[in-house]
Amino acid sequence: MEQKMDLRHLKYFIAVAEELNIGRAALRLCISQPPLTRQIQQLEEELGVQLFIRTPRGVELTQAGEMFYEEASNIRSLVEQAIERTKRAGQGKLGRLDIGIFGTGTLGTIPKLLQLFRDTNPDVVVGLHTMSKAEQIEALRQKRITIGFNRMLSPLADLTSELIMREPLYLVVNADHPLSQHESVPFMELAKYPLVLFPTGTRPNFVDRIVQLCQNMGFTPEISQVVGDAVTGMALVAGGFGITVVPKSATTLSLPGVVFRPFRDAVSATVDLSCIYRNDDHSPILQAFLASIRKFREAPDE
Repeated sequence: MEQKMDLRHLKYFIAVAEELNIGRAALRLCISQPPLTRQIQQLEEELGVQLFIRTPRGVELTQAGEMFYEEASNIRSLVEQAIERTKRAGQGKLGRLDIGIFGTGTLGTIPKLLQLFRDTNPDVVVGLHTMSKAEQIEALRQKRITIGFNRMLSPLADLTSELIMREPLYLVVNADHPLSQHESVPFMELAKYPLVLFPTGTRPNFVDRIVQLCQNMGFTPEISQVVGDAVTGMALVAGGFGITVVPKSATTLSLPGVVFRPFRDAVSATVDLSCIYRNDDHSPILQAFLASIRKFREAPDE
């Protein structure tokens, strides 16, 4: 025999089982007694068992009814959880967010931003993937990541780039270097010493930004080496091989033998930090993350 039981039957049965009175259950369900009585009778006929014993005070559960109440309550709980999880997923509060980051992106700003997102979306699983700029772009197009973080992003027709902040730049010198004796350093001092810059890879990048700033100040820098990342660059500085420049977030790194100094007179000595995502991605989870980015941008130091 085909079973026609639906969630409405379970809802009605649970109300009667908990109230043990048809009249009170009908009031709770906002229906009249006769339709509720018919629904319970129909349910008993479909199951082929008696669920309630009628008494002068109302009803009592049979042994079969008690067992069915336990199962029905479990089903109700699962349905409620499914509804809640679906709503949360629709609000971007449940699911998985895969993010592309770069080497020094794990320092300073991005961890703060991720914490802000997790504070309001604790049930979202965040996956971090260290990738070059080119790898992030490819991963976005292949939908392997939802959003990426990088610097010096060129406009692309199918991707949106959104500025998060502009970080001030800091000079990195060996602790024995003459410039280490100053609290701050004029940007023009870069013209006097060989520079170790980073990274290698897709252009334009941080190297181009430093060269551009130098040219804006009226000189072309002497670049002694271009290395893969900031840590390698600072390690060379610690060894006495030139000086380098890093974003403020990288000053959280502590390497023996190097010191950080702000630039005194170059307000424009900054570098952008941006995020990038697909134009056609309207997923709730991305929108929730972008909302965190915009909130962070309004008050980055909070």
